[in-house]
Amino acid sequence: MSSLKIEKRIVKYRVGKPAEKPAAAVAELPPKATVIRMHEEIQRPEMLIGSTYKIKTPVSDHAMYVTINDIVLNEGTEHEQRRPFEIFINSKNLDHFQWIVALTRIISAVFRKGGDVTFLVDELKAVFDPRGGYWQPGGKFMASIIAELGHVIEKHLQMIGMLRPVGLDEHQRKLIETKRAEFDARQRQQDAFAKPHFPEGAQLCNKCSTAAVIMMDGCMTCLNCGDSKCG
Repeated sequence: MSSLKIEKRIVKYRVGKPAEKPAAAVAELPPKATVIRMHEEIQRPEMLIGSTYKIKTPVSDHAMYVTINDIVLNEGTEHEQRRPFEIFINSKNLDHFQWIVALTRIISAVFRKGGDVTFLVDELKAVFDPRGGYWQPGGKFMASIIAELGHVIEKHLQMIGMLRPVGLDEHQRKLIETKRAEFDARQRQQDAFAKPHFPEGAQLCNKCSTAAVIMMDGCMTCLNCGDSKCG
């Protein structure tokens, strides 16, 4: 250990610690990023991203248009997240006006509250119309208009990544493809025999057992075998 000659008077001293970092190094550290979560204190920005869905049901003469506006949190960072902020429902049918206003206000309040809002999907889809539901084009049954609204919200949450789309596994897809192929084969076979070759309303021929007997030149004649009542 080398010696050090002190030529000035010692007026103060400080014991250095190994864990201590220089002040300059501490000042250069980047500030800790703050992750913003959805909560009711977040103010509505000037612009929101919106998506509009059309609902046309056989129980109403007028279509409903559902608009869901989203807010983007932590934009431009690795924590960027798109969350639903508000919902609007527009319809010309004034019979639904009161419950539409009430429902949009409640759902929007739940959206702005934050947390897990996906429970709304199951709650809305579980609402049944006492008069009975209806079938959508394509064969999908809807228990009520409220239930279809739940399907719309589910579709939107899947689009922004809050819900994972529910799909079929490999075994289910193969089973459905097999059943569909069997059904198509049966339909083609039925169509081949059911296709009418003779005029509609033709009667059954007693000779060839074919519905091909029509009145022709004043006489009942079979168009299949030629048998005629007039000889």
